[in-house]
Amino acid sequence: MQYKAFVVEETDDKFVSAIKYLNTKDLPSGEVLIQVKYSSLNYKDALSATGNKGVTRKYPHTPGIDAAGIVVHSDSPSCIAGEEVIVTGYDLGMNTPGGFGEYIRVPAFWVIKLPAGLSLKEAMIIGTAGFTAGISMLRLMELVAPTDGKIIVSGATGGVGSMALSMLTNKGYQKVAVSGKEQEYDFLASCGADEIISRQDFMATPDKALLPASYAGAIDTVGGDILVRIIKSLNPMGAVTTCGSVASTTLSLNVFPFILRAVTLIGISAQNYPAELRTILWKRLATDLKPNNLMNLYHELNLEDLPDAIQSILSGKMKGRTIVRISE
Repeated sequence: MQYKAFVVEETDDKFVSAIKYLNTKDLPSGEVLIQVKYSSLNYKDALSATGNKGVTRKYPHTPGIDAAGIVVHSDSPSCIAGEEVIVTGYDLGMNTPGGFGEYIRVPAFWVIKLPAGLSLKEAMIIGTAGFTAGISMLRLMELVAPTDGKIIVSGATGGVGSMALSMLTNKGYQKVAVSGKEQEYDFLASCGADEIISRQDFMATPDKALLPASYAGAIDTVGGDILVRIIKSLNPMGAVTTCGSVASTTLSLNVFPFILRAVTLIGISAQNYPAELRTILWKRLATDLKPNNLMNLYHELNLEDLPDAIQSILSGKMKGRTIVRISE
């Protein structure tokens, strides 16, 4: 069966993309064949689409780490033809053909049944970004209560950051957003930010081994020096989750925040989140963690729009979530 896909190829050390027609018989082995209705554009997809060998080793390749659609065929009793399902994480869109194609074939344990309270479209507005924000929320709520103080969110206009602001609002936290995009302050306020600090101002104060204790907790999405400043600014017994490295993969940090203030640093990985916990979290994302402003957090593209959108996300010009309509 032929299907349409966004395909990236390596030619003469250059990576070029095009819409091509492929055949489902060439998809990798797996128990479940899914017709993809929606996908979403993530930073990792942009890396895959531009030849980052740390994400995708072999080309030609179809990116798309998120997919929501309908089961067409299943060799597993855990999935039934006609069911609406979600696939995120694992190897999808990295070295396994991903959601930027009209069909995917995957192992059954990758597949999550669409929970009540979510449409396929809403599931992809949430996507890996919202799933990551959801993991961060679960871990942060274990250690920090709304009454403990302010929560600071870095990279707040991005997919994870904007989702986190909305989820924190649901749970009654007071939120401070850090952003380098002054033109998006209204957007951040609509996501629930109670206070907004420019990235320049946040980084401008003289650096010290410890900074004034100002925040009960944090959700960091960028890493690097911003994360260092956040850690140094947490209250005693504060906690920060971190899931990104777009600023840097290195932390230049002493141990004083951890020893003198007992700060907790929590790493977040959506890709390898345990299978047995994924269904539980997706049910939470369909209920108490579902952003009230979800339908205001996205814009929608077609496969043909992806090349320009990929350049925008790589240059840091996107806000919120970008979903991709794959098939009718």
